[in-house]
Amino acid sequence: MTDRSFHDDLIVIDALEASNWDRELLEELCAGGVTAVHITLVFWEDARTTLDNIGRWHRLFENHDDIIMPVRSAADIEEAKWLGKTGIIFGFQNCSPIEDDLALVQVFHELGVRIIQLTYNNQSLIGAGCYEKVDAGISRFGREVIKEMNRVGMLIDMSHSAELTSLQAIEISERPITITHANPLSFHKGIRNKSDDLLKALAESGGMLGFSTYPFHIGGSDTTLDAFCGMIADTVEKLGIDHVGIGTDMCRKLSSGYLDWMRSGRWSKEIDSGEAKTAGGGWPDWPTWFQTPADFPNITRGLLDKGFSQADTAKIMGGNWLAFFRDGFGPS
Repeated sequence: MTDRSFHDDLIVIDALEASNWDRELLEELCAGGVTAVHITLVFWEDARTTLDNIGRWHRLFENHDDIIMPVRSAADIEEAKWLGKTGIIFGFQNCSPIEDDLALVQVFHELGVRIIQLTYNNQSLIGAGCYEKVDAGISRFGREVIKEMNRVGMLIDMSHSAELTSLQAIEISERPITITHANPLSFHKGIRNKSDDLLKALAESGGMLGFSTYPFHIGGSDTTLDAFCGMIADTVEKLGIDHVGIGTDMCRKLSSGYLDWMRSGRWSKEIDSGEAKTAGGGWPDWPTWFQTPADFPNITRGLLDKGFSQADTAKIMGGNWLAFFRDGFGPS
């Protein structure tokens, strides 16, 4: 069996992308053999604007139903594989759409949202983001939100959250949580990357880490596929094979103006450059081995070349996410 034919047989799941979706980009998912992808509905939007974004996706489902379908359960991902389509998982990169109304957690769950990040870089009503100088942990409202997300079957994502806030979320949640798109701080000293202590707590509680290919999370576009897969191998040694997957953080067809919105929303008059080396800098260059989701077979090949067995490669490429979603998407 060739590496490509092996890849094509896999369930491949990308635990986070943020793109301006159209037919071309959806076809890139298909070309890469992506069975399901967690898409970003929200950065700073309120409830009303989020409904507009959900409506736009319903039009995409209608216009491209030959290649995509909505995902509300792990069974939907398996159906997508059988049908040769890519399943779309709705998620928020911020808790802003629920505003200060706990009831909106269930409302958005019923609209198909399955993952909510509790913070996006900044302090939210729930907890502290990773760019905050003071990390006060999970708020009173945050404790109620976590409890409600546990109840309805919505995954808690701490990818952009601060350390104490993340550790408290793990402790408070009665169900395993996730960091869908980040890397170990020991691999690259990026603001958004995570400490070994946090990742150990995540794995010990049954949680999942999605490895990011975003250049600021891997040390730049010159980072090789071998180095990326070496990072995965080192992390598996620490956390175990069952707690890791892929969450690329791929961003496609987004303008520099949209990048400014992602970084600063409406909360600042200045452009917050985030992890960019220069204020107001544009999109970083992506590594040659992962320019678009069509390049997913390269990651499969890289894992095999690094010495991972086919069984463990299958877990990393999507099997672990599938099992995690099977447990996490249903009500408690």
